[in-house]
Amino acid sequence: MSRHFEKAEGLFEHPDEVTHEYLFNQTMLRIKDPKPSLDFYTRVLGMRLVRKLDFPEMKFSLYFLGYLSEEEAGDVPGNDAKRLTFTFGREAMLELTHNWGTEDEPECSYHDGNAEPQGFGHIGITVPDVYAAAERFEKLGVSFIKRPDDGKMKGLAFLKDPDGYWIEILHANMMAKPQS
Repeated sequence: MSRHFEKAEGLFEHPDEVTHEYLFNQTMLRIKDPKPSLDFYTRVLGMRLVRKLDFPEMKFSLYFLGYLSEEEAGDVPGNDAKRLTFTFGREAMLELTHNWGTEDEPECSYHDGNAEPQGFGHIGITVPDVYAAAERFEKLGVSFIKRPDDGKMKGLAFLKDPDGYWIEILHANMMAKPQS
């Protein structure tokens, strides 16, 4: 019996036992200016800033954001060192990296991964109702790449964040197929 839930070439059935405690922790995006980015991710998408780390000697800051329930938020340690351990022990954190001074450089921009040459594509956010979320995003003036009923794939949307990165907005059961 396979340890995987699907079949695909290249899958490995017997990973080194040490990897059993590995955890996917973060995806990092470079940002030009933290103010509009933090506003977008906290106000528009509802994430919480869990940890901010400044590196003055290297002139950059890291912002770790994620979704935490009220109960989980109550468990976030106030102590900096313990909060750092908490941050790096969670799944699916978004790390925004700001190199100081880029906000004052008009020519500074980051590749979104979707223009040529393609690479990184997008992050995905699950919402209870894609249409209601899209209506709210519209009212907030968010830039859309795709609205829920555009194109062939209905019921999902793509937004742009302040740096042009794509965010897919979907509903968890949007692709559920009836069992026969």
